[in-house]
Amino acid sequence: MIEAVIFDLDGSLVDSMWVWKRIDVEYLGKFGILLPDDLQACIEGKSFSETAAYFKERFRIPDELDTIKADWNRMAWDKYTHEVPLKEGVRELLAHCKAHGIRMGIATSNSRALVENIVAVHHLEEFFTCIMTGCDVAKGKPSPDIYLAVAAALDVKPEKCLVFEDIIPGIMSGRAAGMKVCAVHDKYSEYQEAGKRELADYYTYDFRELTQNGILTDN
Repeated sequence: MIEAVIFDLDGSLVDSMWVWKRIDVEYLGKFGILLPDDLQACIEGKSFSETAAYFKERFRIPDELDTIKADWNRMAWDKYTHEVPLKEGVRELLAHCKAHGIRMGIATSNSRALVENIVAVHHLEEFFTCIMTGCDVAKGKPSPDIYLAVAAALDVKPEKCLVFEDIIPGIMSGRAAGMKVCAVHDKYSEYQEAGKRELADYYTYDFRELTQNGILTDN
């Protein structure tokens, strides 16, 4: 019996991964650096602060970490406000969970400013009683820290939680926390599909499938 669902944000709750590739290209371009092919794989799962530290070290960015993060927030703000949609079936699933007393939280590697903004833009405040970022815990994904912290805040045992994740480090994080994990299809992680299917308990293209096939219906 699932008592809580916990959503990753980017690529899982919202269709936003395309934003970050554009930002990475633009941001590194300011320093005359081309986007490396391996960058996404190197930073997947890292918290906002961990990613800033990685950029500073790898690319020898002269700015302080707070300045790097502030620049990213500024570059992403307008896109998150006007161009980032919910993933297919999200609103229906949230309504279903609320109607069945299933608690809901968000566990994201993104910044608190951006996740709170996107929740407000799509009027999702009534659904989520806990929003936590990777900067709130000791280690980002694939460590289980963030999912265990959200479960504790929701007052639900890990084995009673279902995680929604679009990338392998996130799936590993949920599994390491002792939770069920549903892998979410996303264009930007299609190359990981086989691995995602192997690691996760479920795989979905559209969240409406989860209420139709009984995964959450019996609660």
